[in-house]
Amino acid sequence: MDGYAGEPSASVTPEAFDALALVTAAAADHDRNASFPHDSLAALGSAGLLGLGVPRSLGGIEAGLEEATGWITRIGRVCASTALIAGMQTTHQRAVANSPRWPAHLRERIGREAAARGALINALRVEPNLGTPARGGLPETTSRRTPDGWSLSGHKIYSTGAPGLAWMMVWARTDDAQPMVGQFLVPARAPGVRILDSWDQMGLRASGSHDVIFNDVFLPADHAVDIRPPAEWAERDPVSVAWNALLVCAVYHGVALAGRDWLLGFLHSRVPANLGRSLATLPRMQEAVGAIDARLLVNDRLMAGAARDVDAGQTPDTNEINLIKTVVSDNAIAAVEQAVQLAGNHALARSNPLERHLRDVLCARIHTPQPDMAYTAAGRAALGL
Repeated sequence: MDGYAGEPSASVTPEAFDALALVTAAAADHDRNASFPHDSLAALGSAGLLGLGVPRSLGGIEAGLEEATGWITRIGRVCASTALIAGMQTTHQRAVANSPRWPAHLRERIGREAAARGALINALRVEPNLGTPARGGLPETTSRRTPDGWSLSGHKIYSTGAPGLAWMMVWARTDDAQPMVGQFLVPARAPGVRILDSWDQMGLRASGSHDVIFNDVFLPADHAVDIRPPAEWAERDPVSVAWNALLVCAVYHGVALAGRDWLLGFLHSRVPANLGRSLATLPRMQEAVGAIDARLLVNDRLMAGAARDVDAGQTPDTNEINLIKTVVSDNAIAAVEQAVQLAGNHALARSNPLERHLRDVLCARIHTPQPDMAYTAAGRAALGL
């Protein structure tokens, strides 16, 4: 099984595959040391892969969702942390390029910088007290009006890619009597921005998902790029939901494919003395590998079908996309867990990559929507509530 991958665009050079080789070589060390993959991201940027979501008119690839999902799957197959950063970059570059609410000069600048030098952007939304905004509530991070623009202060957590970001889209409220809520564009190296080296999780160790503190960060007036009354955020654009969810799926589907890759090599090379032949020759092992492939095939078809629908202008509704994200995540986790079960102690040795793939794939359920949200929303829709 080669795994889901849309056909590469003619805009993607052969250097893209050289970049994947560099990411592969660096992944284990970055995971072990919890070091940020500056080198891997620089290679992807030089090859144009951090411009997947950027319009061609600005020097980017302007990939469709099917192609973008294919590339993030490929990257996820070698390094989940790098793939998550690249996937979020693609999602947000595409969203910025297609938003009529953003000032045109900022849309152009962000796109050109991403295409030319791989400048990264990500949305910083989660807070210590708020949690994920998807579950409701106003952020504590506040942007105060000043005579020259805005002054933003607050605390964000789980800020993926923080050490490498050029731009931060910060979810904040205004200080008005009736607060507006939305995105404020913050240059990552602006005075008053401080990254706390706080990320020490079991999985995605190289993702640099640290805390970020904002202390009276000055922003020009036009950097309030998309602020609205809170009620207007209740309805989300289905196309944006699909891009975000399917690129998250691609990261973890890639991890599951990597787990399968390792397992196949292990089963062929492992020859127990009492058996006298490889484990790959045992029917029960063959059956188990077939069951793993069945899960990954379902993921392939779900992702490919949904991505093609989006590219064709027939975007599935949000409930369907959220169920796809949930099913793909569950299948990816189950596939890696089954590989671990088959390999036994060998799978948990830190010298083998399957141990890293297990830790990484378990993070799939953390991303919005979590399973309870996806199932409850789908159930309410089915019941007509």
